[in-house]
Amino acid sequence: MPIVVNLDVMMARRKIGLAQLAEEVGLTQANLSILKNGHARAIRFSTLERLCQVLDCQPADLLAYETQRNEENAHG
Repeated sequence: MPIVVNLDVMMARRKIGLAQLAEEVGLTQANLSILKNGHARAIRFSTLERLCQVLDCQPADLLAYETQRNEENAHG
């Protein structure tokens, strides 16, 4: 998938665990884990906004677009 979720990177930078972040954002740990592991198919803007507030970051710190060419180079 060309959209990469870097939530784990920001969590490490902010030294915040999954349980604490889930509580502060208002998500279940299971749903936050799905997002963190890149398995989510969508994210609500309100959730993205809350993540940015809690982690003191910008949406681009959490999400990145990688072209198909980069994916092909990584796999082959």
